[in-house]
Amino acid sequence: MADNSTTTIRATFDTRAAADLAVEHLVQQHGISRPDIFVRSASDRNTAGSAPSGGDASHDQGARRDAPLRGEIEVSADIASSQAAAVQRSLGEAGALNVSSR
Repeated sequence: MADNSTTTIRATFDTRAAADLAVEHLVQQHGISRPDIFVRSASDRNTAGSAPSGGDASHDQGARRDAPLRGEIEVSADIASSQAAAVQRSLGEAGALNVSSR
């Protein structure tokens, strides 16, 4: 009998760029549909991450002040339990600070 159970995997990132990269890994490497992937603040505050990156960083004036850097970003998805180890590795390669599943 095949195991078709699912698990929810969650990963936190310190930049929006890393979270976006993780979403691309989930879609392209693991075939997870974009509507099944959720990106949100890991806390109750609006945030673009906890560190500047990409468009958040200005080369001549330091970090921008109009993008709130108030905490980590969480990426989560429901995946087949059999994918858990491979997805955890991909999230780590994308820069995840923490990865958990339940």
